[in-house]
Formats: sequence, structure tokens, C-alpha cells
Amino acid sequence: MFKPKYPSPDTYTPATIHPAPAPTEYVVPAPAPVPAKAPTALGGLVRNSPGTALALAAGGVAGVLALASVAVSLLLAVAVTAVALSLSAVVLLFLVRALRQEFKSR
Repeated sequence: MFKPKYPSPDTYTPATIHPAPAPTEYVVPAPAPVPAKAPTALGGLVRNSPGTALALAAGGVAGVLALASVAVSLLLAVAVTAVALSLSAVVLLFLVRALRQEFKSR
């Protein structure tokens, strides 16, 4: 029951590959006609609208402001954490010194 059962050895035989014979005549295919570029839905709007540059600039400014607000909030979180850790270190230092003074006096 607890003896392992090993799989039987593989009986794989590699297949032989025979290359296809090369063609005797080489025929140059005719070049396919290039299809005309289909107009996109926004293609005409981007080229013809005078407010496009203004909209792109406003979108860029909004993206930069959103990224800046995220970066500032991350830096603020790091600063708040640093202040909290430094205050707790000072309080812990005072407590340790007070305990040492108490044990020295006894």
C-alpha cells in the first residue's frame, strides 16, 4: 500500500522530418492594392475644431494637478508619521530616564 508505483518508461520515438521539395519556378506575386485609410470618428473633429488644443491643454493640466495632489498627500503622510515617531521617542526617553532615577534612589 505504501510502496511507490513508478511509471513505465517512455516509449517515445522521435519523428523524422522530411523537408518539402523546393519549387522549380519562382512566381512573383502581384502587389496587393493598398486600401485607402478609413476616416476615424474623431479624425475630423481633431483636425477641424479650434478648441482641441485648449481641451488637450486643460486635460494635461488636470492630470498634472491630480498627480501633484497625490504626491503631496503622500509626502504629508510621511511627515506626519515622522513627527509622531519622534514625539513618541522623546516620551519613551523621558519614561526610561524616570525609571532609572527611581531605581537609583532605592
